[in-house]
Amino acid sequence: MIAYVVKMFPRFSETFVLAEVLELERRGRRVEIVSLKKPDDGRFHEDLARLEARVRYLPEHFRCEPLRFLSAHRRAARRAPGRYARALGLALLHVPWSWEAFLRAPLVAEAVEAAGCLHLHAHFASLPAATAMFASILAGLPFTFTAHAKDIYHRDRSARLLQRLLERARAVVTVSDANVRHLAALAGPRVPAGRIVRIYNGVDLDVFRPAPQPAAGGPPLVLAVGRLVEKKGFDVLVEACAILRARGVSFRCSIAGKGPLEGALRAQVRQLGLEGSVHLAGALPRGEVAKVMRQAAVAAVPSIVGRDGNREGLPTVIPEAMASAVPVVATAVSGIPEAVENAVTGLLVQPADAAALAGALETLLEDPRLRERMGRAARARAERLFDIGRNVAELESVLFGADPPDALPERRAAAGGAVAARSRP
Repeated sequence: MIAYVVKMFPRFSETFVLAEVLELERRGRRVEIVSLKKPDDGRFHEDLARLEARVRYLPEHFRCEPLRFLSAHRRAARRAPGRYARALGLALLHVPWSWEAFLRAPLVAEAVEAAGCLHLHAHFASLPAATAMFASILAGLPFTFTAHAKDIYHRDRSARLLQRLLERARAVVTVSDANVRHLAALAGPRVPAGRIVRIYNGVDLDVFRPAPQPAAGGPPLVLAVGRLVEKKGFDVLVEACAILRARGVSFRCSIAGKGPLEGALRAQVRQLGLEGSVHLAGALPRGEVAKVMRQAAVAAVPSIVGRDGNREGLPTVIPEAMASAVPVVATAVSGIPEAVENAVTGLLVQPADAAALAGALETLLEDPRLRERMGRAARARAERLFDIGRNVAELESVLFGADPPDALPERRAAAGGAVAARSRP
């Protein structure tokens, strides 16, 4: 059994974690999920009902249950004083970035040992990976982690702590070759070649599939999906939509997602008089995203590099669009050019250039045959690169090596019982 250490589970914007665990379970692996925080938005994807893994929730802060934290540290120090001293020494080297992770580590170590886990895997090279690293020392178990985007690019991240994670992990998975190069440069010669592995986030090619027939009449749909944060560049997309309208291009644009910039984007839409053309749809569950994607003419991914250094790894919406045979107009940021072949499966433009983005969108909106040709090429490329079954099989080999799958747990008879079992602390 493997323990997945995550900051929050389930998290509506992190569909890739849920999809990955479900595929591991389908392949016969047993997973225990340790969530450092409880979900806070009340929205859940329908796929959650298929999850077998139990979710253990930890106290979110030391001040919530100080005696529980202190007791766990006391037990860890008594049980294995040498391991505890090594973990404490490592934490002291990286204060303040490591302290929150170190405080949680004995609770995580006890949880995974009680579940019979033999390995820890964390998503994001931030609090989850640091917590997994300290817990692995205390429990005497190996750990790995998957690095994504903000966790390795944001300027507030501790480079020294990230280097320690890279040095101590048995393997490091990341979602693009651009990320591999970035992490390898940061790690330097102390991390062996081959420890950092690129495995693209996969998508279910049966869920995200081409539409059986062209969309009904009306203006063609430009669809954008993602959290409403700076690095997504949705303000540039709204500006590009104003340019398209001024040129008389027929279109409608839907931006699906929630986030801190929602108010600013709505104000921008009103200011530009785009209420009839641009719609902020809010966050959509995965099944609804797949349905709307099949209605789209073009997927827009106008990503930028944020002022804080934050940027994309490889946005999940790109393989979802490609699997749906929808051409992508995107910016040449980080790993995006690895997925979108310019003039083959979509069009690439420079980031933060609304005029260039509008031009690329116009090219596809005005040429249905070009959209169809690029869509077919996109689907074929998605089948090669983003099949979740193939990609999770590769991840499985990294996490488990040649170990045989665990026996699948007996399925619970009632859905209510499954939900109760998954949510108990």
